[in-house]
Amino acid sequence: MDQRQALISFGALSQETRLQIVRILVVAGPDGMAAGALAEKVGVSPSNISFHLKELERAGLVSQQRESRSIIYRADYDALGGLVRFLMEDCCAGHPEICAPAASAAACCVSTGETA
Repeated sequence: MDQRQALISFGALSQETRLQIVRILVVAGPDGMAAGALAEKVGVSPSNISFHLKELERAGLVSQQRESRSIIYRADYDALGGLVRFLMEDCCAGHPEICAPAASAAACCVSTGETA
């Protein structure tokens, strides 16, 4: 991830509702969540959730897929991982112990390339 994309991503996440949406979608996992269910969970109107989801999609942090009459939104784990890697790239400065706590916390998010 380059600095320009990181700024776009951080800009999208710097709004409370959008950050909440991403966190909910991360927990929802690969099944994602319908826009209406997201709106209900976050406590906003359908038009409001659409606005926020559009911004998150524009930043590349979520994706959408139509399933029957619903639009299902999913967190883009590759993009979120790229954002974390962008933050951590230079963190150790030759001292891995500095990043050890963050690396341990992020270990659960490492992709193994396997599908469930």
